[in-house]
Amino acid sequence: MFTTLLLTFIILLVCVVLLSVGILLKKNGSFPAMHIGDNQALKKQGIQCARSQHDEQVHRKNLEERLKEIIE
Repeated sequence: MFTTLLLTFIILLVCVVLLSVGILLKKNGSFPAMHIGDNQALKKQGIQCARSQHDEQVHRKNLEERLKEIIE
């Protein structure tokens, strides 16, 4: 049982090291952005994440509110 756990630990350690090699060896290496708002292809299509769209709609003023600001 101990040998199985040790073998599993070694395999996991090797996997983590191999996954991090690209990040460690690249100049300015970092994990890729997983947020929808950081994806350049989606930005070009005008696609945003749900949180950003919600915040935009909450802060958007309708015509009546804009006219009240002008009049006051």
